[in-house]
Amino acid sequence: MSPRTVWTFNFTGWILFTVSAVFFTWGTWKAGDIIGVIASLAFLIACVCFVIPVWIHRPSKTE
Repeated sequence: MSPRTVWTFNFTGWILFTVSAVFFTWGTWKAGDIIGVIASLAFLIACVCFVIPVWIHRPSKTE
């Protein structure tokens, strides 16, 4: 498997985690669960922290 393919799977996974964190935050916000909102925001921030280096260190399309 090429480095670009591996990167694509990793990046897609982190994007899906980030999307789920957004919906988790939204759901806890609507439910009025303050602890859930805090936990889901921490999860969302952690996902973004993982997405940034994956995006920055992406392999070129020619590899």
